[in-house]
Amino acid sequence: MEPLIINEALDIGSPFGGQGADIATIGGGLAGLSLSIQLAKAGYNVVLFEKERYAFHKVCGEYISLESRDFIMSLGLDLPGMNLPIIKKLIVSSPNGKYIEQELPLGGFGISRYTLDNELSKIARNAGVKIYEETKVNDIVFEDDVFTISTSAFSIQSKVAAGTFGKRSNIDVKWSRDFIRQKSNNLNNYIGIKYHVETDLPADNIALHNFKDGYCGISKIEDGKYCLCYLTTAENLKANNNSIAEMEKNVLLKNPFLKQIFSSSTFLPGFPVTISQISFDKKSQVENNVLMIGDAAGMITPLCGNGMSMALHGSKIAFQCIDHFLQKKISREQMEYQYTKKWKHQFAGRLRMGRMIQRLFGKEFITNVFISAVKPFPFIIRRLIRSTHGKPF
Repeated sequence: MEPLIINEALDIGSPFGGQGADIATIGGGLAGLSLSIQLAKAGYNVVLFEKERYAFHKVCGEYISLESRDFIMSLGLDLPGMNLPIIKKLIVSSPNGKYIEQELPLGGFGISRYTLDNELSKIARNAGVKIYEETKVNDIVFEDDVFTISTSAFSIQSKVAAGTFGKRSNIDVKWSRDFIRQKSNNLNNYIGIKYHVETDLPADNIALHNFKDGYCGISKIEDGKYCLCYLTTAENLKANNNSIAEMEKNVLLKNPFLKQIFSSSTFLPGFPVTISQISFDKKSQVENNVLMIGDAAGMITPLCGNGMSMALHGSKIAFQCIDHFLQKKISREQMEYQYTKKWKHQFAGRLRMGRMIQRLFGKEFITNVFISAVKPFPFIIRRLIRSTHGKPF
């Protein structure tokens, strides 16, 4: 039986008789929520699909560069009132325990995705966004200048569709996007694992501790908790009987910093949260006329610490292009071209640098040598940080 097509009689002057939405956003993470909020505040009818129910945990380093602070506040979130930890210093250690410290040029703050996404979802609802939680989108079809977004139970039509479904989704697989078809290489087939812990570490530090074929970040978030999140290869897990505990004992704890953190911290219930098949291969910014935003458009390596800001900034770029299209100032083709061009201008260089840095870290010998070599030259680290971050937007 065909799914029901919902006609919500939203009077938007749409090409299908005033029924449907101006934009459908598929994925309710940072990119999807922030884009939806901007569009709803501009007066458009917006629907958002999220396969989970708020609030929920996501694998994420939970550090946001201060370049995003003003933008997040413009969405309606009272960051000063949340009393979040401000992070000013970076510590990087090699597997053998050598380390470097560096003041962050701009700095950032810590907040869990559990809290941040949940608060933004409330703002989105209050702005008028129709959110369908626990609703998985099975397909997005563009025909006769209209998108049909299909779930198992119903379909909705829209003028514009935004793919904000993260690192890897069923839609990516269905469409057989280029990065899905890539053979296993040193930029894909990673796994991510996250915990929340209670520990005694400086509140203004973010640390990045390397181990064989991976690295682990730890920094403070809200309510006195810390986010401990690491990335490694699927092969590392396989070599340890597919046991996270064995892998941590046999691989991560070879780094003396991680050994100390794991032994002295209280690991909170409900964790770990995991994700697999992470890819840093290149992605397209428009696929089947759908604008890709956030990790769906391109994922920077987590060691760069800037994925959340890129998702937020990408939503601002997309909003400007979509707004002009819906006002009929530009054509759909121009919207897609301008979005791709602006996205690449902002992020292509950062992604290239991220992929290069990814190759320097996680390999024991190379990481040990690199940390020892750059320790007397802190300006090199500052330059690497600046090359993967942007200015306030």
